[in-house]
Amino acid sequence: MSVELPFAPVDTVIRRNAGTLRVSAEAAEELARRIQRRGARLAVDAAERATADGRKTLMASDFGVSSVPDKDTLELPIAPIDRIARLDIDDSYRVSMDARIALADQLESFADDVAAAATALARHAERRTVKAEDVEAYFELAQYFG
Repeated sequence: MSVELPFAPVDTVIRRNAGTLRVSAEAAEELARRIQRRGARLAVDAAERATADGRKTLMASDFGVSSVPDKDTLELPIAPIDRIARLDIDDSYRVSMDARIALADQLESFADDVAAAATALARHAERRTVKAEDVEAYFELAQYFG
């Protein structure tokens, strides 16, 4: 599976949580992959809600949000989020701009949560760098405690 999301904005999200710690390129790549998987799953769920309402256009409400933030406040770019949303849904669906922004907001919040936890794991290991193994460890632990 190719990763649609550029690593640079994901790296920025990790860095805003990492404080003085460094961030490996592999950590940003791993988190980008995890963001993509989550976004595709959320879009499938949204498509099911749209279908139940007799629509072929995904709306922000299909992602469970009542308000949509200003896209300029988000770090994750909208175009790749649109491609991520379409990965596992039928080509006949459309994704409204508000839905793309809502999904980007949800995914950025998810990325912040993961980055904060990965940072805590790196600190616990007494390392000065957040690594891919910290992101992976978060998801491993989330299986048991999540």
